[in-house]
Amino acid sequence: MEREKFSSRLGFILISAGCAIGLGNVWRFPYITGAYGGAAFVLIYLFFLVILGLPIMVMEFAVGRASQKSAALSFDVLEPKGTKWHIYKWGAMAGNYLLMMFYTTIGGWMILYFAKMASGSFQGLDSEGVAAEFGNLMGQPGLMTFCMVLVVAICFAICAGGLQKGVERITKVMMLCLLALMIVLAIHSVFLEGGAAGLEFYLKPDFGKLMEVGLGEAVFAAMGQAFFTLSLGIGAIAIFGSYIGKERALTGEAVSVTVLDTCVALMAGLIIFPACFAYNVQPDSGPSLIFITLPNVFGAMAGGRIWGTLFFLFMSFAAMSTIIAVFENIISFAMDLTGCSRKKAVLVNLIAIILLSMPCVLGFNVLSGFTPFGAGSNVLDLEDFIVSNNLLPLGSLVYLMFCTNRYGWGYRNFMQEANTGTGIKFPGWVRGYVSYVLPLIVLFIFVQGYAAKFAQPVIAFFEKLF
Repeated sequence: MEREKFSSRLGFILISAGCAIGLGNVWRFPYITGAYGGAAFVLIYLFFLVILGLPIMVMEFAVGRASQKSAALSFDVLEPKGTKWHIYKWGAMAGNYLLMMFYTTIGGWMILYFAKMASGSFQGLDSEGVAAEFGNLMGQPGLMTFCMVLVVAICFAICAGGLQKGVERITKVMMLCLLALMIVLAIHSVFLEGGAAGLEFYLKPDFGKLMEVGLGEAVFAAMGQAFFTLSLGIGAIAIFGSYIGKERALTGEAVSVTVLDTCVALMAGLIIFPACFAYNVQPDSGPSLIFITLPNVFGAMAGGRIWGTLFFLFMSFAAMSTIIAVFENIISFAMDLTGCSRKKAVLVNLIAIILLSMPCVLGFNVLSGFTPFGAGSNVLDLEDFIVSNNLLPLGSLVYLMFCTNRYGWGYRNFMQEANTGTGIKFPGWVRGYVSYVLPLIVLFIFVQGYAAKFAQPVIAFFEKLF
């Protein structure tokens, strides 16, 4: 059976960017930027995005296009006879399923908050009332399950339409709407009275502020954000390489996707920081920024109900663009491994994802006694840790070694695939960097992720002991 292809280059770029553009850009990036002092952190982040994210993205695209398969079979097709690179397909597939086990729940929250904003549920509530709304939601497993199932059903229905007629057609519209909404929201936010201080915080580098937080800590946070924002290492990007022709070199395509991804992250800051400063809200208030802080901001704003509704519509699009892209990958796994039809792959995975997403939903209520990382942690934290701190860095390491190592696919084969077609070429002179330095940086991110997570609890344990 001939592999489906995108109908246009724009479709490929928007959908690949849609996979990368998710809650990491519009939720995590602003609050991390706020925590690490604003503009100076953004500069460090952009530097690492180019030297870390870009080369690995080119490699994922190359593996996908050369094999014409998803991660379920791409290593089997390209690896030298007798080698075991194909074992990693189970890690890649696990990564996609695990990501969806918690992402679908957060996607459900976004749709619910869009509905709440549109219906005026937050009007007249003070800050404690808004915080209570979020607390009440966490205690309603039935409502959370309904929202999660709704997101899963909508996104699988889009994938069931096929690559061109479903995924490409709908995601194109969704991404263009997302970009238009962001521009409207950013312009509105920038002109808020009192928002100038937020713009200065966000756009004027203050390295003194960065030093206060700690340069080493800020550099690691920038490396981590640059690395994780592009969803690299689990084949989620490679699949779209398998759907494109050989007309264009892959570095230029990866640059286009990365630039679009970065523009969305930067624009999210333009929406959030002026609004925070205009209404005297801390810009480093962590994950609660979206669900507690911003509804308060919109409540105080003239026409806040309209702006809040548009904001959560845009957040819903950001979440669903990633979910659709990863669902397409999951469907492709089933089709590549079993040869089943798209419709059957959709039906089986629809049921599987709903069941697999239940622990995350119940982790906030029925299973709230399960605290894997100590008080305050839950199932979502565990699932996110397995994906973000393990499968993404280790998977990226596999793609790096596979494309640069003579016992893998090899650097020559990778370069030939990456540079086929017109456009920006992958530079040959970076071979030493991508073969030896970049793997060490990725390993450092992996180890540092564990250190950041477990150093304090271990120290506290020994302090108690002695």
